[in-house]
Amino acid sequence: MAAEIRNTIRFLLNHEFVELSDVSPVQTLLDFLRLDRRLRGTKEGCAEGDCGACTVLVGHLADGQLKYETVNACIRFVGSLDGCHVVTVEALAAPGGPLHPVQQAMVDTHASQCGFCTPGFVMSLYGLWMENPRPTVEAIERALQGNLCRCTGYAPIIRAAEVVSTIGEVGKDPLVAEREAIGRKLQALKDGKRVVVGEGGERSVLPASVDDLAAVYEAEPDARLVAGATDVGLWVTKFMRDIAPVIHLGHLDELRRISVDAAGVTLGAGVSYTEAYPAIVEHFPQLAELWNRIGGEQVRNMGTVGGNIANGSPIGDTPPPLIALGASVTLRKGGNRRSLPLENFFIDYGKQDRQPGEFVESVRIPFLAANARFAVYKITKRLDEDISAVCGAFRIDLDVGGRVADVVIAYGGMAGTPKRATHAEAALKGRAWDEVSIEAAAAAMATDYTPLTDWRASAAYRLLVAQNLLRRFHLETTGTETVRLDRKVGMAV
Repeated sequence: MAAEIRNTIRFLLNHEFVELSDVSPVQTLLDFLRLDRRLRGTKEGCAEGDCGACTVLVGHLADGQLKYETVNACIRFVGSLDGCHVVTVEALAAPGGPLHPVQQAMVDTHASQCGFCTPGFVMSLYGLWMENPRPTVEAIERALQGNLCRCTGYAPIIRAAEVVSTIGEVGKDPLVAEREAIGRKLQALKDGKRVVVGEGGERSVLPASVDDLAAVYEAEPDARLVAGATDVGLWVTKFMRDIAPVIHLGHLDELRRISVDAAGVTLGAGVSYTEAYPAIVEHFPQLAELWNRIGGEQVRNMGTVGGNIANGSPIGDTPPPLIALGASVTLRKGGNRRSLPLENFFIDYGKQDRQPGEFVESVRIPFLAANARFAVYKITKRLDEDISAVCGAFRIDLDVGGRVADVVIAYGGMAGTPKRATHAEAALKGRAWDEVSIEAAAAAMATDYTPLTDWRASAAYRLLVAQNLLRRFHLETTGTETVRLDRKVGMAV
């Protein structure tokens, strides 16, 4: 039975109800705020989700609870906001009233310098304060990963985050005190209908359910699926690409489910990095550092694991470790599903094993065997908010004699797809896990890969880094010495 259709996008903006019937598929939340609503506290800096000057809060219902998250308005499409609550810096303090505690803390600690980035910092600190009123410095720094200060004055901003709770009580904040009332308003907006805004090719579609998504996409396989828009947003803001018609996925609770059983973890394709984090670090603690370096907090709140896979980028953060862990994906077309190993999903640059009208529905990650060793390393020019030059993931299983019973080595940044080092693996299987075997495997990598030279790294650098990461993994798993990796050269020192 076809879903009922509504032709308007409905959401809350600060204290106002908004209903839009004329929304371009490529209209960003940043442009809507600044141009249509004259809310110019939200700034445009990079227009690619890197600098955080456009940070706002977006609240959505998750399992019946209202949750607010920081997002980059510059790459969030208005069409994705149905049933949400958007909060901008203008809503923090009442007109003519006192500053909000976060704003006052910024004043008291002299944390605002040129001022351009200040609203974005305020919103990031606000989001942190509501969830964690007395954060550690580590938590503050993580919350601010996605906010850049060109005046280089981060220390006063960190001090501001530390003193907010001495100025105000989080329980009295309107978004906390009125959360139940706001949640009821958002729940009332959920009518179970398919949303279609626009006409012809210039349409935004929000399916009513995953079954409805399957029907819509099977009927229109050339439409663009958009989950978090952390990559697709740049297609619009930087490359001026026409992505319409668009099918939004972020509102589908069925795609945001996480299940854990005796054999592994299953992530719905719409699960964000932030939502996946608790299950990931509990069951795969080796992924914690990588997960915390995927973009900034705003990107992790928007971006999805399924989207990172479906996008097929050769430098995506999650495919190499998931391949090493033996992950699989479930693809759906209409009412039919099929599963395949993740490594087989990537065929060539920009090409995946996905039929027209077929979409990634879930990702399955099996638990490691008791005797398995696993690690992942991301090499970048800067620690936070940077794309990998090389990302290497390794898993080995040793037999009782200390020989390699099984091994998987997967890299991103070394080929047109995330790719296993099959010749290096063959050089290790059945051999002792020692330096001689490692050097043979490192030499074999020259057969596995012919990396490119680009502005991130040269081909020679990438190959050397890949070899050195294998050496690092060996040193760490054998405990022969304490290893520190120089990020700039990828060498164990």
